[in-house]
Amino acid sequence: MRVFIISTLMLIGLAAQAQDLVNYVNTLQGTESDPGFSYGNTYPTVAVPFPVHSFSAQTGKNGDGWKYQYSKTTIRGFQQVHQCSPWVNDYATFSLMPVLGELKVNEDERATGFTHDKEIAKPHYYKVDLDNGVRAEISPSERSGHMRFTFPKGQEAYLVFDGYTKQSSVQIHSKERKITGWVHNGLLIPVNFKCYFEIVFDKPFKAYGTWENRENTIQKGQTSAEGDGKGAYIEFKPGTTVQVKIASSYISPEQAVLTMRQEVGNDKSLDVTKKKAADKWNKLMSRVKVEGGSEEDKATFYSCLFRANLFSHRFFEINEQGKPYYFSPYDGKIHDGYMYTDNGFWDTFRAQFPLSNLLHPTMQARYMQSLLDAQQQSGFLPTWSCPGMSGIMIGNHAISLLADAHIKGVGGFDPEEALKAYFHEVTNKGPWGGSNGREAHKEWFELGYIPYPEVGESAAKTLEYSYDDWCAYNMAKSIGNEYYMQIFSRQMYNYKNIYDNEVGFMRGRKITGEWVPEEFNPIAWGNPFTEANAWQYSWSVFHDVDGLVDLMGGRDKFIHKLDTFFTMESVYDVGHYGQVIHEMREMEAANMGQYAHGNQPVQHVPYLYSFVGQPWKTQSRVRKIMSQLYSGTEKGYPGDEDQGGMSSWYILSAMGFYSVCPGTDQYVLGSPMFEKITLTLEDGKKFVIDASNNRKENVYINSASLNGKTYTKNYITYEDIVKGGTLHLNMSAQPNKNRGINDEDQPYSVSTNK
Repeated sequence: MRVFIISTLMLIGLAAQAQDLVNYVNTLQGTESDPGFSYGNTYPTVAVPFPVHSFSAQTGKNGDGWKYQYSKTTIRGFQQVHQCSPWVNDYATFSLMPVLGELKVNEDERATGFTHDKEIAKPHYYKVDLDNGVRAEISPSERSGHMRFTFPKGQEAYLVFDGYTKQSSVQIHSKERKITGWVHNGLLIPVNFKCYFEIVFDKPFKAYGTWENRENTIQKGQTSAEGDGKGAYIEFKPGTTVQVKIASSYISPEQAVLTMRQEVGNDKSLDVTKKKAADKWNKLMSRVKVEGGSEEDKATFYSCLFRANLFSHRFFEINEQGKPYYFSPYDGKIHDGYMYTDNGFWDTFRAQFPLSNLLHPTMQARYMQSLLDAQQQSGFLPTWSCPGMSGIMIGNHAISLLADAHIKGVGGFDPEEALKAYFHEVTNKGPWGGSNGREAHKEWFELGYIPYPEVGESAAKTLEYSYDDWCAYNMAKSIGNEYYMQIFSRQMYNYKNIYDNEVGFMRGRKITGEWVPEEFNPIAWGNPFTEANAWQYSWSVFHDVDGLVDLMGGRDKFIHKLDTFFTMESVYDVGHYGQVIHEMREMEAANMGQYAHGNQPVQHVPYLYSFVGQPWKTQSRVRKIMSQLYSGTEKGYPGDEDQGGMSSWYILSAMGFYSVCPGTDQYVLGSPMFEKITLTLEDGKKFVIDASNNRKENVYINSASLNGKTYTKNYITYEDIVKGGTLHLNMSAQPNKNRGINDEDQPYSVSTNK
């Protein structure tokens, strides 16, 4: 009887451990990066899914976009963070740093050594034992966090609050054991933007004061300060273990206090906050359960799933009545409802939003309405917000998000209002950069392309505008709006106007119609392309692959060109950049021809074989990319991770499909990484990808069935997935060249699916 009980308890323990999927995640994935070569450009984010605020250890200087680099050997702070890319830096940031012995406030002088073998980096918990004997721990909540610092005995124990860049205000409340105040920092913030904070300590203060991080002067005993880079310090008795609760609000100091009470106020220790955060991640990750495969593959998968569910950040808060409201980063006013931010759609429309439409339709519906709200508040749809409006990168891809959510039935907004907002977008140019409104919109409608050199990156913009206008056309068609159908039905074919039959590539075109440059080099990067070359961008016709096939001379020539793309030398010409940029180095390191998975323009290309009757080549290519270019380590990505974009490609592809053309209801089939994947939808329905005989060498789909019926199509629909069921794939080491080859098996193209 005793043996039975012990065995039963062991099985229960193993089952519980098996569901603790968050422990597969390594948040150091992708941190071995620098401006010259990116393995992800990530930092060890401590956060719950889609948070308002996150936290991270800080190895870089204040204002340095590379806030944490695996190669660094010192930590100078533990930050509240929001950064979605090192290239656009951070906002609403401040940090706490434990200091032992002599009080040092200067960020260089207080920096303390550490090693990775004394570091734990998980979504719900970060811990590091610093070389001086101080232990630092962090656990998150949605708009708040919990830190714990354990000081060794025998030396003075300080916590230094650093107000980061720009302005800050601090007030020390010794009797209440707390610091309050605000910070005002970031690149894309309204002038009246402030992040109000309340920081509460569970141990009494021995001494305190303020300081400023420009000259690093210290004002002992002072209880308040306001201005450039103001900070504070608290001294505790030696050997103290101090718990620190942090809550922040963009709305008011009172809301920060309320948020503290709502989220971590009753958490008696960091361990409580830690468990709550782990439960949130385990609940989410158990909705995408993988079976089979190696432990390394699972670590890669769940580390990517973590990153795919961080951005966009929520930007709303909860009032006393439990209702959402927010400070708008667009007009600087308070509004009721939901708002989201910290996302560059050029990076994420391709994979991250199609994945979220599967996992989080309720959130996505709210998000879509928030895009239209942002348009009302700023005059234009967001394209890259962090947190406010910018025109970074190219395209008008908010329409992709809206069209994809609409076509898939996610909804949440009025499509007529979305089309009206988009029409304004494409007939005006906003003040915030290349993707804010539409550059050369008159020429777009008159010439049918964006001219060069009048507009930089013109060929890339022509291709992406063509897709965006198709999104508007398809949404208008779905609701029977003939007015907008007429407007966009011609523009969606504008991609044809920059294809040069003589050289066989997309290229720049002068306003007079002549090609540029005259001496064409398809491996030259930069203008008229964006972070890519003609080899890479010539495939960017997501909505009309059949039309692109015709341009390139038919299926045989198209397939030959695709084969060449993946097998030619991984060489480059720096072109208009005039120097090597990190994306070039990453393409070279991948050694997959001109395929540069480290950047977004080519990530759909392996799936194009499925449009021309050779799906087995898609299957082979995508499995190779997943296996060779991703891992769960500090060198885990083949380029910038980009707000979940790179991770979402992996998650979708590992499940066995990918959204080549957001705005349709189709996901193109590839080759799943695992023997079985159970996707639990938001309403509890389950969709199972059962890949029998799936092993490292068995990358090909020999046969398929959907809910027991033979399935020959090279795609699966959103409806098929969300209504639940089983996609059974019989995997093989040899390609089946008779499956998925008929015209009716091919995915959507507008020219053949009108």
